[in-house]
Amino acid sequence: MSGQANNASPNCTSLAEVRAAALAPRPKSVADTGLRLSLLCDLLEKQLYDAGILTLTALGRRSALAGPILDEALAFLRREGRIEVRGPSPDEATLRYALTERGRSSAQDSLARGGYMGPAPVPLDAYSQIVREQSVHDRMVTRELMRAAFSDVVLDSEMIDRLGPALNSGKAIFVYGEAGTGKTYITQRLSRLVGDAVLVPHAIAIGETIIQVFDPAVHIPVSTPNSGMLLDHGHDPRYVLCRRPLVITGGELNLEMLEVQFDPTTRQYRAPLQLKATNGMLIIDDLGRQRVPPRAVLNRWIVPMEEGRDYLTLQTGQHFAAIFDLILVFSTNLRPPELADEAFLRRIGYKIQFEALTPPQYHEIWKQVCEQHGVLYDPSVCQQVIERLHAPARIPLLPCHPRDLIDMALDHAAYFGGGDQLSPDALEWAWKNYFVDLSRS
Repeated sequence: MSGQANNASPNCTSLAEVRAAALAPRPKSVADTGLRLSLLCDLLEKQLYDAGILTLTALGRRSALAGPILDEALAFLRREGRIEVRGPSPDEATLRYALTERGRSSAQDSLARGGYMGPAPVPLDAYSQIVREQSVHDRMVTRELMRAAFSDVVLDSEMIDRLGPALNSGKAIFVYGEAGTGKTYITQRLSRLVGDAVLVPHAIAIGETIIQVFDPAVHIPVSTPNSGMLLDHGHDPRYVLCRRPLVITGGELNLEMLEVQFDPTTRQYRAPLQLKATNGMLIIDDLGRQRVPPRAVLNRWIVPMEEGRDYLTLQTGQHFAAIFDLILVFSTNLRPPELADEAFLRRIGYKIQFEALTPPQYHEIWKQVCEQHGVLYDPSVCQQVIERLHAPARIPLLPCHPRDLIDMALDHAAYFGGGDQLSPDALEWAWKNYFVDLSRS
């Protein structure tokens, strides 16, 4: 699983922050949070239990709650005899808060019910409204945008003009072809077309149960979080302003990863992959390589694709529905009929085959790789590889071959003191070490 690098410019970020503040204004009271006071008090107790003693400012940072909300929750905890006020520390002239014995017992009970101790969650209903407002399907990709996104990639115009409408369709995309034809690389590039900023919650609340959503391995912030103590600046700090998520999973995928994760040791819930990818893109790579049957993986998506909702279950057996708003991409080296029946394939709007390169395309990639290595591009050397190595072996021209063969040939040259020259002998050596000779097996 991987995330996406942050390429947002400062101007884009500031505009995104303005939109985010309008979409999710900062709550100024407990009622504004949409959460029960009891849930907020449990969360503050657990944070005090974890830290020992905290100032109001520290509690604001930890909980992403504004001062008036904290005041209301802390006042309730004081009346209940669960916290006490300590004097200021030598380093900071502000009051500090700590748990009483009753508070410690209450915090332990709270931890037994749920171990989450991060920023305050947002209610599922409120988050669902945010998801609708920033839907990934509201963006329109034009031919000009597609060509700009792939201007530095060797990809024929017909393929670009197939991928663009697929991206706009709102339907799942099925890409297939031989290994090395660039499926994963190209589909990841598609995320550039939906690369604006969206709000991602630290966590969502299903009743009194909290599910952690924000994952630093997936969600890339585009701005520095504002202090939770401020009331009139920026968006609700229970959200993080991030680039639209890009989640990639491959052979490691199992069906459990597509359900709400519960750790019995920490008693914490974590969101499944598709919930982390909400408002972004989820690429299921190497379909057919998983330990579970590919049909089981594919069948998992039938209801979400048809209804636009994903039905999930908590450890307690409680069910809830999350909006299914993402671009779902299946990528495989196998032929689609080997993975799914015709009825399922009809549900996927676009089936796009990636094929071998033409000789001119192969030359263009060879030239790009040479430039990346600071090596002289000699078209005659590349042509020799095509005619004397690929053609006799009947091995198709794939986008991965120039990079891999040149890398290995330069390894050979460095070892034998040949500098950074691409000689035919070194490339033939690379070929023999790169491909398996089936005639001898």
